[in-house]
Amino acid sequence: MGSLDEGHLCVEIENGMKLDVSEKEPETIAIEDAVKVLLQGLGEDVNRDGLKKTPLRVAKALREGTRGYKQKVKDIVQGALFPEVGLHDGVGHAGGVGGLVIVRDLDLFSYCESCLLPFQLKCHVGYVPSGQRVVGLSKLSRVADVFAKRLQAPQRLADEICSALHHGIKPAGVAVILECLHIHFPNVESVLLDSKHQGWVKVLVSSCSGVFGNENADAWSDFLGLLKFRGVTVDRTLTRDSVNQSWCPSNSSSMAKISSELVAANPEMVAAVASILRSLGEDPLRKELVETPSHFVRWLINFENTKLEMKLNGFACGISDLLKPNGEISSRNNEQMHSELNLSFCSQCEHHLLPFYGVVHIGYFCPKGINHLGKSLLQSIVHFYGFKLQVQERLTRQIAETVSSILGGDVMVVVEANHTCMISRGIEKFGSNTATIAVLGRFSTDPAARAMFLRSIPDDTTSRIL
Repeated sequence: MGSLDEGHLCVEIENGMKLDVSEKEPETIAIEDAVKVLLQGLGEDVNRDGLKKTPLRVAKALREGTRGYKQKVKDIVQGALFPEVGLHDGVGHAGGVGGLVIVRDLDLFSYCESCLLPFQLKCHVGYVPSGQRVVGLSKLSRVADVFAKRLQAPQRLADEICSALHHGIKPAGVAVILECLHIHFPNVESVLLDSKHQGWVKVLVSSCSGVFGNENADAWSDFLGLLKFRGVTVDRTLTRDSVNQSWCPSNSSSMAKISSELVAANPEMVAAVASILRSLGEDPLRKELVETPSHFVRWLINFENTKLEMKLNGFACGISDLLKPNGEISSRNNEQMHSELNLSFCSQCEHHLLPFYGVVHIGYFCPKGINHLGKSLLQSIVHFYGFKLQVQERLTRQIAETVSSILGGDVMVVVEANHTCMISRGIEKFGSNTATIAVLGRFSTDPAARAMFLRSIPDDTTSRIL
């Protein structure tokens, strides 16, 4: 997508031009300064290894992820229209309405304007050509990406894509359907108290023009019929109001009091996020963005580096005493392997301040006759290390070492995670997944034990992550 040269980030944009994001530009510097304020607000040392370049990385990611403000649809569509026969006076070349063109499963990402967190979307676009104007297929994706690379809400994004294509191509009609996936706002208390906490909010929105204006039109039937081949079933009874109300978790009424308290307790952090919005070319006073700084701070404060340590350590010591009341380690011949699979977690990448999430699998040996560790304890350990600024490799090792300290050594941990930074920052590798392993004690010297544990991990883990 782009190349990094000394002092610059050159991003290839959709119309063949290049957006040159310099490390020395005022906007980049302003975002860097704001990120330093946020890190300090979390109690972090901005000069420690792992965080030294975080402000610059965040600045580049945000500016690249909102590059759509600098792009124009007409620059993409002009020169890409071809004289193929479409509809004329409402009748297709073969005598029917025909001529429908669909591009399905366009994977995109955008930044939620309510909380400044990235969200993932799958876009389906269809149009009926008219007046011998057929556009190059890649341009449908590029137009959608122009509007996705802005601070967005799902319905507005669908409407903007639809309107831009209708005016740019002048077809008989356009239809756009978006499947959007937004990370929920978990916090330590909610995930510990609610084992059924839902990690995602999913919404489906649509927008249409021309011959798609009638819900019962043949064009809609054809469009939806072709989408079903891809496993997409659309409920077009969704209203705009219901989608807007159910979309970003930060907009729920229960969050209003928390947000106001955060503004009072963390004015510097809230002001820093407002500064970031201005540096991206947005107005923090725009009604949709007024609460965004406090919403983002609320999310970020979950990863403050000072929570739960004494409580967790005390709990761990109690379990350790229970398992080994005499301070003795049982012989391996009297041990059996246990596993706890698909422990969910959510964390924040310390390199880019972007979420990553997934599941943790833990295998361990303990003496026969001793009840294996409860899932709640292991899940608490996972959440404890997840709710910090992290990297996956460190998270895996920390979980393994903590469980090992409880049990006496024989532990294997596998972490599977999806990283938001892999779909943003110009990389956009949708569907990629990262796995890391840590082995201690017997697992480090016994290949058969490692293989046995790995075989116990279900092969449908990816679906569980989502």
